[in-house]
Amino acid sequence: MKYSTASGPVGLLGFLRESRGSALAVLGCILLSSVSAAAAPAPGPELQKWREVSRFNVKTPYADMNAGAARVNVDAPEELVRSVVQDYKNYAKFMSRFEKSQIVGRSGDKTDVYLQVPILKGAAKVWAVVRFEPLKQVDGGAVLTGHMIKGNVKRLDATWRLKKLDDSTTQVALELLIVPDMPVPDSLVVPEVRYAAAKAVEGSRDEAEKRKSR
Repeated sequence: MKYSTASGPVGLLGFLRESRGSALAVLGCILLSSVSAAAAPAPGPELQKWREVSRFNVKTPYADMNAGAARVNVDAPEELVRSVVQDYKNYAKFMSRFEKSQIVGRSGDKTDVYLQVPILKGAAKVWAVVRFEPLKQVDGGAVLTGHMIKGNVKRLDATWRLKKLDDSTTQVALELLIVPDMPVPDSLVVPEVRYAAAKAVEGSRDEAEKRKSR
């Protein structure tokens, strides 16, 4: 059987080769488009939108109330962003809602960090010693988790999630759960925790980009 093209008849084998070549070309374009979409756009409205902090809630298995969360894109490679979110002792320097941060001990490969965060518009101060696990690879991204071992609240958990967008850009998210040891409505606590998470990822972004430019 013969198949015809604009340039004349070709055999079945040639037809399949041409089809395969076209499919690979299309696939290559799709992959290149995906990479381009991940990278930071040129200066302008698109870049401003790309850099916006997104706030949201996350349901966790540790409490009935939601964790407050936020994510942002960072114009810095994943390795550099990792070093920033693991720079526990300097959290208070580049995360405006963390008033105090100090490494107070180590347990094997885990790090114990003292953190202090204001809530209820500054009417109360949450403090906790949070034990951070080593950073792990989960579902194609890096995850860093910390759980309270003591403090003046019922629970405080922090989960960082890093996703490599390309070789020079990274998405970073923080899920922050604070359960007060007092009868306070979730509707008052969660928005403030969301805000704290937003300031944390924003500060981490700015710090990573500052270190990149050094």
